[in-house]
Amino acid sequence: MNIVETSGLGLRTRRGWVYRDVDLTAASGELVAVTGPPGSGRTSLLLTLAGRFPHSHGELRRRGPAALGQVAGVHEPDPTLTVAEHITERLLLLGPVPRRRRRLVPVAAVRARRAYRRDAYAAAVAGAGLTDAPLDPDRYGRDLTPVERQVLGLVLASLGGPSLIVADDVDAGADRPEREWMWGALERLADQGYAVVASARAVEPGVAATVHR
Repeated sequence: MNIVETSGLGLRTRRGWVYRDVDLTAASGELVAVTGPPGSGRTSLLLTLAGRFPHSHGELRRRGPAALGQVAGVHEPDPTLTVAEHITERLLLLGPVPRRRRRLVPVAAVRARRAYRRDAYAAAVAGAGLTDAPLDPDRYGRDLTPVERQVLGLVLASLGGPSLIVADDVDAGADRPEREWMWGALERLADQGYAVVASARAVEPGVAATVHR
């Protein structure tokens, strides 16, 4: 099932086009990559897909809730909280999954939200399928590397059981092994049934993603 669809999507301001003529589809279980250099409108497009930014042209259709991963300057870790505290805080804010939504939320997200009183970190990381994540639960947000920020963003995004997860600039500040791991993590999230849209300068070879440039 298609979770997000766009047709001729564009955003034009007084300074000109931010992005234009975007035809994009992301279905449940699909990883879509939006590639291009910095300043090409990738971030604005992802925020639009998630319902956090306007568009001025074209059509956008989205089914179900969307969640943001790491988006620099928009959605970032709190520098004063540890990784584990970020997760516990998010689970407390989300609360239990309403009965009417349980069939729509991935089982892993439901289990993670039930387990926050026992071991929120382990449950959340396992629920996202990222048990091999390079992430220290006691590390503060201010000390996280670019890759660690991305991983934490993905874990937090998965907790709400969204239909769509978007993550921006996933290859920023990463070396080749880190980039390969990150794309593998995004593929695993898609395998769980999420529609995943990620932006990057380029996609690593062998990644099973639909690429929009």
